[in-house]
Amino acid sequence: MSKKPYYITTAIAYTSGKPHIGNTYEIVLADAIARFKRKEGYDVRFQTGTDEHGQKIELKAAEAGISPKEFVDNTAGEIKRIWDLMNTSYDKFIRTTDENHEKQVQKIFKKLYDKGDIYKGHYEGMYCTPCESFFTESQLVDGKCPDCGRPCQPAKEEAYFFRMSKYADRLIQYINDNPDFIQPESRKNEMMNNFLLPGLQDLCVSRTSFSWGIPVDFDPKHVVYVWLDALTNYITGLGYDCDGESGELFKKYWPADLHLIGKDIIRFHTIYWPIFLMALDLPLPKQVFGHPWLLQGDGKMSKSKGNVIYADDLVDLFGVDAVRYFVLHEMPFENDGVITWDLLVERMNSDLANTLGNLVNRTISMSNKYFGGVVANSGVTDGFDKNLMDVALDTKHKVIKCMSKLRVADAMTEIFNLFKRCNKYIDETMPWALAKDPTKQDRLATVLYNLVESITIGASLLSPFMAETAERIFAQLNSSERTMDELEMFGLYESGKKVTDKPEILFARLDAKEVQAKVDKMNASRQAPAEEEKKDDEPVIDIEPKEEITFDDFEKMQFQVGEIIACEEVKKSKKLLCSQVKIGSQVKQIVSGIKKHYSAEEMVGKKVMVLVNLKPAKLAGVLSEGMLLCAEDENGELSLMVPEKKMPAGAEIC
Repeated sequence: MSKKPYYITTAIAYTSGKPHIGNTYEIVLADAIARFKRKEGYDVRFQTGTDEHGQKIELKAAEAGISPKEFVDNTAGEIKRIWDLMNTSYDKFIRTTDENHEKQVQKIFKKLYDKGDIYKGHYEGMYCTPCESFFTESQLVDGKCPDCGRPCQPAKEEAYFFRMSKYADRLIQYINDNPDFIQPESRKNEMMNNFLLPGLQDLCVSRTSFSWGIPVDFDPKHVVYVWLDALTNYITGLGYDCDGESGELFKKYWPADLHLIGKDIIRFHTIYWPIFLMALDLPLPKQVFGHPWLLQGDGKMSKSKGNVIYADDLVDLFGVDAVRYFVLHEMPFENDGVITWDLLVERMNSDLANTLGNLVNRTISMSNKYFGGVVANSGVTDGFDKNLMDVALDTKHKVIKCMSKLRVADAMTEIFNLFKRCNKYIDETMPWALAKDPTKQDRLATVLYNLVESITIGASLLSPFMAETAERIFAQLNSSERTMDELEMFGLYESGKKVTDKPEILFARLDAKEVQAKVDKMNASRQAPAEEEKKDDEPVIDIEPKEEITFDDFEKMQFQVGEIIACEEVKKSKKLLCSQVKIGSQVKQIVSGIKKHYSAEEMVGKKVMVLVNLKPAKLAGVLSEGMLLCAEDENGELSLMVPEKKMPAGAEIC
């Protein structure tokens, strides 16, 4: 009987830089699902890769003084290195610079043009370079990109467009008829209410303002715009051919069973991509899952914030499987997860070192101490045994149920519940007490046998998530991974086999202070070259000059140092904070649009520069009696202006 095919993909990583742990989470999650599906008996095809075209790449390559191809070769190599470091079992690593992919994208573009779905026009709107996206004025949030929050620039250029509205009703019907197509459900509601139901605009699918892209072969001054290029990797990587000569892989695995992507790009995968497929007369993927973000303790990871954590740094400190455990277990199904160094150490010590590692080590040590390592089932049972066996055999079904709904964190919890039950079994049966009674040796042997058997079952279920750890457990117990069918039975461990006489610690307990010291050292070594680089080549920003003012004009403005003594969010506002600012003996209330950059809590206690004689005004219905001075970088990030030296509240700024 042939295995049922299962095709899973990640989003392809953009080659603008090294992926952080939040980016890496996706490939680990996909790998866990792919490995579990293989264990269930599916013929799995697992594809990942890199998105390598676009204006952002062209600009970064120019900054680095190398060609765009050299730049993406380097970055794609680094991404693949990290994917491999995390022990991911992908079958295909596609690059959008692959010759076959580029050829097929050109053919797809021409086919859709000939069909009338693509037409030539002009695009005029606000363009976000980092996101490589056009927006209308109404789509901007506070005048900035709705996706990344950075400034947008007005742009107008000749472009080809895709007629999205032609397929909108058909897509709406498909989503309604297939309630599991977009998961979680909250993402589906967002797509329907915010984009599909209000009406789709035609989509820009070519650009002329940069050259690093796939040329439109019948109009070479145009390059294919990002999404028609990037999204089609899911079919070109299977050997899809637009002319009807698709390979066997495509015939076998398409449509995809699961597109696993970040929630920030779900619109492109659940609206643009299905419509492209409809236009090509191809079946739609069965499911698109928009997973949440993994956030640093102080918010979304950002190089500009200096809070980026990389997977290889984590592996150096904790090991591959500890990192895999953390990102898989700590990520909720729908809401964003949080990663901190303290939480990593806590999970390492409590779950991995204590619950799992100590269990395996105790079991092996007792087997060696009491029976010379021989594990034998003497058949002497009592009431504690049945419950342990029931939990061990039931865990498989609980894990399968969780994984069928992509609740990976819950699946891992069920596996570790089995390990916790094993630890409780040790407390219940007290092997050390049995060992003291010569008449209880057979009972002791059965207890240790049951532990070895239960741990083997648990490790077999753990294998898709932490493959290296599972293999180490099997090696030490002298057992092997069980198939799904074998997990229906308790007692398959061959009686009389010996465990290792040299048990290894699976996970060592860590000291939080020692870990933090290593992190500080690592961050310092990373920042030192960066600081030197800044000194040598400090970036500058040119802005449009305003009309000259006289000294008398300047004299009218009064600047002083203020101390923020209280701060709260302004209700019904996404960007405003209301601060109580002590200036000399006075306290002024000042409303500022900096909520995106500072929390109310971290504002309190700051010494800031204040324009104090600004005419009072109401913002969002709240009185503001001055202005806090900020600087803004090229990415729209704000930084409060603060005095270099210690200054009292009220000191004049002159």
